[in-house]
Amino acid sequence: MYTHDGEDVFVIDNHVHLWDATEENITHEGGEQFIQCFYDYHTAFTPEEEQWDMETYRKYGKERMVEDLFRDGYVDMAIFQSTYLTEFYDDGFNTTDQNAELAEEYPERFILNGSFDPRDGEEGKAHLRRLKEEYDIPGVKLYTAEWRGDSKGWRLDSEEAFEFLQLCADLGIENINAHKGPTIRPLNKDAFDVGDIDDAATSFPELNFIVNHVGLPRLDDFCWIAAQEPNVYGGLAVAAPMAQNRPRKFGEIMGELLYWLGEDRILFGSDYALWEPDWLIPTVMEAELTPEQRDEYGIELTTEVKKKFMGENAAELYDIDIEEKKAQFEDDQISREFDLGGQYEGSAAD
Repeated sequence: MYTHDGEDVFVIDNHVHLWDATEENITHEGGEQFIQCFYDYHTAFTPEEEQWDMETYRKYGKERMVEDLFRDGYVDMAIFQSTYLTEFYDDGFNTTDQNAELAEEYPERFILNGSFDPRDGEEGKAHLRRLKEEYDIPGVKLYTAEWRGDSKGWRLDSEEAFEFLQLCADLGIENINAHKGPTIRPLNKDAFDVGDIDDAATSFPELNFIVNHVGLPRLDDFCWIAAQEPNVYGGLAVAAPMAQNRPRKFGEIMGELLYWLGEDRILFGSDYALWEPDWLIPTVMEAELTPEQRDEYGIELTTEVKKKFMGENAAELYDIDIEEKKAQFEDDQISREFDLGGQYEGSAAD
């Protein structure tokens, strides 16, 4: 658990992956381009002394992930967001079933989201039903720019996608996480356009649409949609690292989000292993708006606001009782393994 100005900050990392981009798993040149582009993002935003070598980046493994998140990274809970990319990787880049191995080992610490692709038709619906039955997934992660045969993407407002969203509603899968924003080579930027969130969110008010990466570089489009749709949320993955070397830009992003969405609809995500939370969380917690930004947006980036997007807002979406979790973490498997129980002692409310 992170401490800022003497206050405990319960961190729920809304966006983590356990991927395999080894050369042995790559079946299409797009797989190599994809991981190389990820690595370009990694080196561009990560402090030099925190950067990984490429071989580690291709596959870091379960043990390192647990240590990076919970032992060293101040994370209390993490949410798996799968990315299948089965056209590029033989076993997929990080699938729900692969992530489930670690989530089931530490069920008190991980939340496992599933996925669907409407181009899979009835087979895809059967897959979604299995994920719900087998893992009781509370949400899905969607990659609308993923290639499938001759198709280089799909839209969330299509008739086929609506059938899957209705199935999510019927199954009680409430949290629809969509990658909307920056592209990754060789995928198409326009297939990550945030525009299709609009009709989907309007048509399914019982579902929550978490737009990861807040639509960047189409932040204005995202904000205008989110301002009118109360069930649309902003995920800070990829935006958060800008607090490191683009602090003014980060302040601008937070100013727009807080002005249009408010402090209750923003969720932190490290996008691990694109970036490690051990440097990212302190950087975000120390970030401030400039006087000009405070004056323009009429908001403050206070500790209370940061506590909300660092964990409290995700807890609300995923029905997590933070005080119960603090009590549980005084002596759970992770705390025993890394001697972390002391940070939770006495922190839970009576």
